[in-house]
Amino acid sequence: MNIDISNCNHFFFIGVGGSGMSALAQYLVGTGKLVSGSDRGFESQSLDDIKSKLEAAGIRCFLQNGAGITEDTDVVVVSTAIEDTVPEVQKARSLKIPIIRRSELLALIAATRKTIAIGGTSGKSTTSAMLFEILQYAGLEPGIISGAGLVNLIKQGKIGNAETGSGDWLIIEADESDGSIVQYHPEIGVLLNVDKDHKEIDVLMDIFEVFKKNCCGAFVVNQSHPLASKLSQDIAYNFSTNPESDAAYIASSFRQDGLEIHFQINNYPFLLHTIGRHNMENALAATAVAGLLKIPLEICAKALENYSGIYRRHQVLGIKNGVMLIDDYAHNPAKCAASIAACQDIAPKVIAWFQPHGYGPTRFLRYDFVHEIANILRPLDEIWMSEIFYAGGTATKDISANDLIYDLQQLNKSAFFVEYRENFLQAVRSHFTNNCVLLLMGARDPSLEAFAQNIWKEL
Repeated sequence: MNIDISNCNHFFFIGVGGSGMSALAQYLVGTGKLVSGSDRGFESQSLDDIKSKLEAAGIRCFLQNGAGITEDTDVVVVSTAIEDTVPEVQKARSLKIPIIRRSELLALIAATRKTIAIGGTSGKSTTSAMLFEILQYAGLEPGIISGAGLVNLIKQGKIGNAETGSGDWLIIEADESDGSIVQYHPEIGVLLNVDKDHKEIDVLMDIFEVFKKNCCGAFVVNQSHPLASKLSQDIAYNFSTNPESDAAYIASSFRQDGLEIHFQINNYPFLLHTIGRHNMENALAATAVAGLLKIPLEICAKALENYSGIYRRHQVLGIKNGVMLIDDYAHNPAKCAASIAACQDIAPKVIAWFQPHGYGPTRFLRYDFVHEIANILRPLDEIWMSEIFYAGGTATKDISANDLIYDLQQLNKSAFFVEYRENFLQAVRSHFTNNCVLLLMGARDPSLEAFAQNIWKEL
C-alpha cells in the first residue's frame, strides 16, 4: 500500500502499549502528528504506567472498543499480534481507512531521514542506545526508535524507547526475526552478528544479504564474527576485537572490574558502567559508525562514560545479604550464554534463572540452548528454569523447559526446574552464598519486570 505519511495527520495505533508500537507513536507526536491508540492492557490496568506516559507525551489512549477510530483518522497501525477479526480493524475497513503494519510505518519513517539501521541477532538495542548517546553528546540531536527504553530517557519520565530529535540522523533497530529488516534502505547499515535465533543460519544469511544490498551508503560489519564477516563490503568500515584484523576500528585490552568494563579502541581508553565483553563489541560498533560521521574517539569515549544502559539489559536491582540481583532480557542461546559470562567476573557463583518463551522457538533452539549454557557454566554456577511462557494462539505444547533442564543434567551441570516461577525464590534460597549473583533472564512476557521487582522485595 502506497501511503505518503507527510500527507497524513492523524494516526491510530491498535496495541499502542507494546514496545514497538509505543516507540513509533511517540516519534510521530514529536513530528507534530496527532496520535491516539488503544490496547487491551488499558482495560486490565496492567499498562497504567505506559498509558500515563503516553498521555503525558500527547497521545490519546482508548479502550480497545473502536471508540478511538473516527472518520478523521487517516491511518490505522497494527502490530503482527493484531488479527483481522479485531473489531477495530473491522471498523477501520468499514470507514475505508488505510491499515498498515508497524514495520511498514517504520520503513516509511526511515525514508524521511538519514537513517542508521542496526542489524544482527544480538545487541541491536544496546548498540542503538550507545550510538544515540554518542551522537547526542556530539551535538547532532539524533532521533531514535528502539525496542527498549534508554535509562537516560526513562529518567526524564518517558517510556524511553523513542526520541524524535531535530538533527539529520535517525537510529533504528532492523529486526530480522519477522523479516522486516529487508524493508529498510538506510544510509548506514550495521551487522553485529549472525546466530541461530528464530530462523536457521542460511535463512538469516539471505535476509542480511538483502539488508546489505539495500544500504544506500556504508555497510559496517563485525569482522570478528565469522558469519557476519562473510557479508563484509568494505574493510574500511569494519570493526573487530581481533588484534590481527585489518578492520578500521579494533577493540583490545578488555578488563572487567565489578560493574565496570575497561578497554581500548584503536589504543584510546574507554570506560563503561556496564558489564560483559559483548558490551565492548556493542560500544565498538557504535564508535565505528560515529567514525563515519567524523566524530573523534575522544568524544565517543566521553559520551559512553555517561551511558546509563537500557531497560532490562543487565539491570542491577541491588545487593541484599551478599546476593546481587540482575535482570536481563536475554532470550536466545548466544544471549543467555553472554549474559551468564558477563556476571562471572562479579562473583564466584552465578545462579541464573531463565524463562523460555514460545513452544516453537524453544523446540527449535533446544540443542543450542543446552550446549551454549552448558559450555559457559563454571563448576559452582547453576541454571534454573521455569515453564515456557505462552502468549496465546495456536501452539503444539510438546516441549517443556524441564526437557532442557534434563539435557543439562545429563551433561553433569547443576540444573534445576521449578515449574511455577512464584515458587522459584523459596526453592533457590538454600543455594545462595554470601557472594553470588542471581541473574534473571527472559523476554516477551510483560510481567517479567514485576517478577524481578517481587524477587528483589522478597530477597
